[in-house]
Amino acid sequence: MANKNAKHKKNVPGPWFCTDPDDENGEGCIACNVCYTGAPDFFAEDDNGNAYIKRQPISSSEKEICQEQLEACPVSAIGNDG
Repeated sequence: MANKNAKHKKNVPGPWFCTDPDDENGEGCIACNVCYTGAPDFFAEDDNGNAYIKRQPISSSEKEICQEQLEACPVSAIGNDG
């Protein structure tokens, strides 16, 4: 599960987040590109390829898209604390 205490600093405010790659629990982003290629309207990559939330989903279909990315993340670096 993504560590809500180690959120990437570029996440926009809201319930959805990506975990910083330096998370001590080992659940940080590994720059695999699954989320920002799968849902580029919501996820982006920083200069090192690590993911962050650039736009929070609003509608149920948008949340479903983000949920799919959360489930596809190989290291559980995507979270929703809302």
